[in-house]
Amino acid sequence: MKENKVYVIQHIAGTAEGRPKINIMGAQKYGDFVFLLPELSQIIFSPGPLIFKLRKGLKDFKEGDHLLLTGDPAIIGVACSIVSDMTNGKYNLLKWDKQERKYYPITINLYERGKIDE
Repeated sequence: MKENKVYVIQHIAGTAEGRPKINIMGAQKYGDFVFLLPELSQIIFSPGPLIFKLRKGLKDFKEGDHLLLTGDPAIIGVACSIVSDMTNGKYNLLKWDKQERKYYPITINLYERGKIDE
């Protein structure tokens, strides 16, 4: 078992029918998958329960783990906010490169020192 985890925010669209729209297996080299929400999850009028579920699923997120940004952009934003809150603004995510057809790790540090107008 790998030490690190890849937190997949939502199951890939089409997973329920056994025909996922995208293949995320390339991200597995960064850690074991942890799926946080079903593919059809959406933030509608009361985001509370969904935020609670994300917080619960992400409670063990640690340095070396990655977020795989799948699904509803609003949910992606909330998941990044939750992780950032837990890690003082430092976390990893995986970005798909269409040309190279592989995932690249990106390290986010919201509080990195530097000039704002660079």
